[in-house]
Amino acid sequence: MTTQCTACHQTMACNPDGCWCMTLPAILPLNEGAGCYCRDCLLTKIHTYLDALSAKPIAEQLAIAAPYKQAPLQEGLDYHIEDGLMVLGRWYHLRRGACCGNGCRHCPYS
Repeated sequence: MTTQCTACHQTMACNPDGCWCMTLPAILPLNEGAGCYCRDCLLTKIHTYLDALSAKPIAEQLAIAAPYKQAPLQEGLDYHIEDGLMVLGRWYHLRRGACCGNGCRHCPYS
């Protein structure tokens, strides 16, 4: 099915039975009135949610991330590429469940 992103109005494909968005974690609060988002807009919404989540106790953050511990890595969420190197993001570290002790830039445990 072809639709438009609710936020930026970009034309995109959406299939409720097997959409690309199902590869991303379903951590956003449900909003039954909201339509579909393109990948960039959905990632922006997830990052905004994760930024707000960072004010919560780490145990609460870990509980939200735990179900996604074994999920495949998603560029733009778990990591980004910077100068040819993979930089792990805050969500990746939460999914990992503990600090690795390497002084990572986005470590939620420090």
